[in-house]
Amino acid sequence: MDIEGIDKGDSQMNKNLNESGRQAYEKSVEKAKELLEDKEKTEAKVNEAYEKLDKIKSGPVTKLFEDIKLMLDLVKCYINGTYREVPFGSILAIVGGIIYLVTPIDLIPDFLPGGYIDDAFVIGLVLKQVHSDLEAFKEWKRIRTKDM
Repeated sequence: MDIEGIDKGDSQMNKNLNESGRQAYEKSVEKAKELLEDKEKTEAKVNEAYEKLDKIKSGPVTKLFEDIKLMLDLVKCYINGTYREVPFGSILAIVGGIIYLVTPIDLIPDFLPGGYIDDAFVIGLVLKQVHSDLEAFKEWKRIRTKDM
């Protein structure tokens, strides 16, 4: 997804969202480092993200559902050891994005109108960063499914 496509206002608001969103995402990545040290807590956070996706009915995040689910699948396979062909930095970025997504009070609280625009922005940043790793994982899943 093109992050610039999330533009929902004048360029100054978009600039502020970009900078604030990046700062909030960086904090989420720091939390991800701690979370990834505990397999059970990481699995719980991934499951929390799946549950949140089921509750979101509209907004910019819905356009990213398939990519988010693929990222969640990748993290699950990574932590259970079935797929390790991904740099740790990519896992860190994805888990940071997941943490941001499941946090209801973030840059724009999720309960407000337009509350998911910042989540879409952050997920868009993550997708740009891990695109090739997601494509490789998708291919691995396709081959694995075909062989079963």
